[in-house]
Amino acid sequence: MVDPDMIKLLAGACGLLTVASLTGLALERKLSPNGENATIENLNARIKAWWVMVLLVGLAFLAGRAGVILLFAFCSFAALREFVTLTNTRRADHWALAAAFFVVLPVQYGLIWAEQYGIYSIFIPVYAFLLMPIIAVLRGETQGFLIRIAEVQWALMIAVFCASHVPALLTLQIPGYEGRNVLLIAFLVIVVQLSDVLQYVWGKLFGRTKIAPKLSPSKTVEGFVGGVASATGIGALLWWITPFTPVQAGIMAFVITMMGFFGGLVMSAIKRDRGVKDWGHMIGGHGGLIDRLDSVVFAAPIFFHLTRYWWSLT
Repeated sequence: MVDPDMIKLLAGACGLLTVASLTGLALERKLSPNGENATIENLNARIKAWWVMVLLVGLAFLAGRAGVILLFAFCSFAALREFVTLTNTRRADHWALAAAFFVVLPVQYGLIWAEQYGIYSIFIPVYAFLLMPIIAVLRGETQGFLIRIAEVQWALMIAVFCASHVPALLTLQIPGYEGRNVLLIAFLVIVVQLSDVLQYVWGKLFGRTKIAPKLSPSKTVEGFVGGVASATGIGALLWWITPFTPVQAGIMAFVITMMGFFGGLVMSAIKRDRGVKDWGHMIGGHGGLIDRLDSVVFAAPIFFHLTRYWWSLT
């Protein structure tokens, strides 16, 4: 059966998006009737994309364990594809890349499905990291070998290993919280994504001081402080969907919003290094899938292991 708290969360998300959509429509009619205001047009594109993402995530959550694992497996595949397009891979790396997409990725999610923590927690950083250079070196191409392999390994770490820790939350056995683990995923995604949105909003309203102008010119100190503080408060208010107390929920929210922020900076640094603005064009108004998930994938492993260490029996 679907957890009633999940229905409440989805209804709340749809309510917020409805308000955002009406606000965006009003702003468009007043300030951009012919599409001349790029900021308003980008805002409405983002809102439309959020509708699609919320509906897809909601359907996956309602489908249960299988839906969530399949959703994030697809996200990992798409994110890995985006990441690889910006690497220095050569023809000699095709075997290693094929192994990454069609062996490592499905095995990682298969192990999570089987709840094999002892293997999925080390499969990529140990076995896959050793497998990739072995496969690549068999092709005999040595030019740029270290850089090429390191890039593929980092792509696997971000797009597959870190991302897979989101559905891995379903494997935790938390006393008194049986059958509700999908709400842990909802907590993680809601808090981290709201932090990103609120940092954007606070930055637009009060932002003056650039926090990392070379990495992300749009991020400001005021936006960062306001967004993290707001998301931390919201996380504390969402304690009722977690096994945490209000104080614990606030602390966890603060930790994952901080990880999300720094994750965004790291991924922005990679984009700047490659001379691109976005990771892709999959999501209207947002860029690529990694542009939307960068903060989540950095926060997910930390959230998973903190929850597992302090609250889980496994």
